[in-house]
Amino acid sequence: MVHTDCMIYPGSFTNQVAVVTGAGQGIGFEIARQLAASGASVLLNDIDDTKASQAAEKINRQGICHAMVGDAADIDFIRQMINEAVKRFGKLTIAVANAGITLYGDFFSYQPEALKEVMRVNLHGSFFLAQAATLQMKKQREGGSILLMSSVTGHQAHKDLAAYGMTKAALEMLAKTLVIELSPFNISINAIAPGATKTERTAEDAQYEKTWSRITPAGRPATVEDIANAALFMVSPASRHITGQTLIIDGGWTSVSPSPD
Repeated sequence: MVHTDCMIYPGSFTNQVAVVTGAGQGIGFEIARQLAASGASVLLNDIDDTKASQAAEKINRQGICHAMVGDAADIDFIRQMINEAVKRFGKLTIAVANAGITLYGDFFSYQPEALKEVMRVNLHGSFFLAQAATLQMKKQREGGSILLMSSVTGHQAHKDLAAYGMTKAALEMLAKTLVIELSPFNISINAIAPGATKTERTAEDAQYEKTWSRITPAGRPATVEDIANAALFMVSPASRHITGQTLIIDGGWTSVSPSPD
């Protein structure tokens, strides 16, 4: 996948420090890359050692990035990430809870273990990353930005994704609710909700791009750059008066919502 240089916010993230979870590839990688290319120091997390180290190596050609391998849903590891970011870069100003999993399954036969794991990664991990990050930001008294990763499935029903969609809708409510606690400390919290997006994972489906191009009003699925561009806006100084909101990036799909074949 070819990644072009980020030109949207050149220099806008100078002296900023970000933690991005689940960023070994795909959307998370591109968010981390664009942040680093725009001046931020980035702690990139992935549970896969090879993906994390290779991603950080690529990003270090354009900026500053340190890889940290571990489970982004484990609270002890989450706290270690925050501490490492502060130790290495001096502070923390941005946290992007990108790590998540999708476990498809028919509702009538969905298993408790699958539901627990989707909840653990998507909700538990995001909730406690937001908590740990904002505790650090409160100490610093400089404000900051939290970004949660929702999905269009949190807005529109999608077959075999009841559990996943439920967690994504919950993250949007978390962003809305935490406005009360975080605003007094000049910390914004928002979510983005990507629709169909071309990534390394979706590239495994030979019909993916064709199918979503047909049913998306804009005529194509998103690229990772499309999603990362929106993410950077939501954590940038340009959005400092936006908090508790969710930005849908789906080429208009939720307006019409046809299901793929």
